[in-house]
Amino acid sequence: MKIFKPHTLLDIDADAVLREARTRLAKQLEQPARRVFLQRTLTLGGLSLLTGCSISDDTHVEAALSKISRFNDKIQGLIFSPSQLAPTYTEAEITRPFPFNAYYGEDEIREVDEASYRLEVTGIVADKHAWSLAELRAMQQEEQITRHICVEGWSAIGRWGGVRFSDFLRRIGADTSAKYVGFKCVDDYYTSIDMPTALHPQTLLALSYDGQPLPPKYGFPMKLRMPTKLGYKNPKYIQAMFVTNTYFGGYWEDQGYNWFGGS
Repeated sequence: MKIFKPHTLLDIDADAVLREARTRLAKQLEQPARRVFLQRTLTLGGLSLLTGCSISDDTHVEAALSKISRFNDKIQGLIFSPSQLAPTYTEAEITRPFPFNAYYGEDEIREVDEASYRLEVTGIVADKHAWSLAELRAMQQEEQITRHICVEGWSAIGRWGGVRFSDFLRRIGADTSAKYVGFKCVDDYYTSIDMPTALHPQTLLALSYDGQPLPPKYGFPMKLRMPTKLGYKNPKYIQAMFVTNTYFGGYWEDQGYNWFGGS
């Protein structure tokens, strides 16, 4: 039986190889944000997955990107530390004003009625009652000043307050051995995260910003604030959440963005 042995690559200009791969792929992608995403996530490890793949048309480009993304998801999940904290900052370092960002314009910000709002909780949990904001505000509140990092290349520092998400998951009797927590939002956004990130001590069910109730442009009545994830993984206007072992994807993830989305 003949055993295949990969050839050792000598005298390869790694930077030149990456530039060429990025250029050839990016030329065939129409979405500017997706091109930025590709440039931030394509590595030699990911590039090695393209061996034998054609990138001559859109179908092959999509297949190549999906392969790289799956590889990145797996590696990020393996190296993620549930105890390593993201950097924190002082009040003097807060970005003012903190930028608005969504897949629609600021004139389309969703308005949610506080009195009638309830957070729906389903999936592998013991307590499935719908939570009012008053109930959530009665739980122990935490604050953090952390950096939001956008996949488009900008970042901003903000002050967030709310319930530590791990505390909330334990309060509702969530099965923390499950794989995922998914979210559906008032603005039709949706996403899902891995359970280790859900249990990270800096992951907040954010109810306030800069000491005040969370403004509509930042996601009232609540958003999930995760300084260990890129911005698109931090859902706003959360309406429902569920604990599951079934992969759920996400609004941008289903369009080709990396699912793990670590920052």
